[in-house]
Amino acid sequence: MESQNVSFRVAREDLVTAVAWVARNLPTKPTQPVLRAMLITADDEGLELAGYDYDVSTRVRLSAEVSQPGRIAVAGKLLSEITGSLPNKPVDFRIDGSKAFVTCGSSRFELPLIPLDDYPMLPKLPAGTGSINAKLFTEAVSQVASAAGKDDSLPMLTGVSMEIVGNQINLAATDRFRLALRTFEWEANDPELNVKLLIPARTLLDNARSLDSGLNDSIDIAVGTGDQVGREGLFGVHTDNRETTTRLLDADFPNIAPLLPKEHTAIASVEIAPLVDAIRRVSLVAERNAQIVLHFSEGQVILTAGATEAGHAEETLPCAFTGKELTIAFNPGYLKDGLSVVPTSRAVFGFTEPSRPAIMIPEPEEMPSANENGIFQTPDTYFTYLLMPVRLPG
Repeated sequence: MESQNVSFRVAREDLVTAVAWVARNLPTKPTQPVLRAMLITADDEGLELAGYDYDVSTRVRLSAEVSQPGRIAVAGKLLSEITGSLPNKPVDFRIDGSKAFVTCGSSRFELPLIPLDDYPMLPKLPAGTGSINAKLFTEAVSQVASAAGKDDSLPMLTGVSMEIVGNQINLAATDRFRLALRTFEWEANDPELNVKLLIPARTLLDNARSLDSGLNDSIDIAVGTGDQVGREGLFGVHTDNRETTTRLLDADFPNIAPLLPKEHTAIASVEIAPLVDAIRRVSLVAERNAQIVLHFSEGQVILTAGATEAGHAEETLPCAFTGKELTIAFNPGYLKDGLSVVPTSRAVFGFTEPSRPAIMIPEPEEMPSANENGIFQTPDTYFTYLLMPVRLPG
């Protein structure tokens, strides 16, 4: 219930962290003015800060000395800017009429209260489904989210597909030009669990990064239990004093299994750091989004770009290559995106034809060998980045 007599004192550092986390998810241009509000609830247990824009909800609890309990709302992003600029002293809040007064040391701010009459009810966190190491979750989400589409007219491609089968999670994302797939283990509350979810990629990535604060060993995933898993249409994450929900995408993720090649006619292993540097240099003469050409042969890969008015560039790098010589072209941005999320020092490429998708995987403990027909099987791997080539002229 809204109160006109709320007052409390809170540690500046705790307040800054909590306010910033909620404010980052508030809409910059809300469809309704009330959605710019940050709700502050003061009770016997301290403070709860919350925000909601109908798609994403956030809540965080923190300790505070509450003199007068109640519930108020102020402009969240403005409050974040104010608290971030305050001196490192306790922060006092008190309400007088329709204004909130924020005092910290010699700093004093007046903020108009936002009426809560039209504020939507925040969704409840679904029942807990399992838990996962926070750093592993962040790494896995970061690896696949970059491959998700950004075209809202194709909602099925703007999400990360999460398939949960017992204690295994498969994440996948694609924008039709590249595809990322990551598999990892987690602790499911129900070993018989089997569900597919489609989560907005941008929100999932933001949540994963913000919840992995370095202080949390594990986070809880909450999408329901039993036959109610996924039924609420919400993907919930909870850790320590924070929780967030995201509305699932109501779309069907495409069937990606046929896209993943199981066999290759050539295999290459290249050190990632020098390759990324070479791509950056060679791309300087490539026109916007123009392709970079890679010619693989025994012991080396030659990168070329340009041959236009902007000039031409070429660089040769050592490369462990087995198979028939191959020339293939990629979008340099997509190639660098993939290399940036391969977690080993070397990336292994699998090729079939210059016009067919190629894969990048982390370097396996043992490189695959060709069979009598010169065909390589894809090694077992926990991460695959598939990239569509750019068609070469002629």
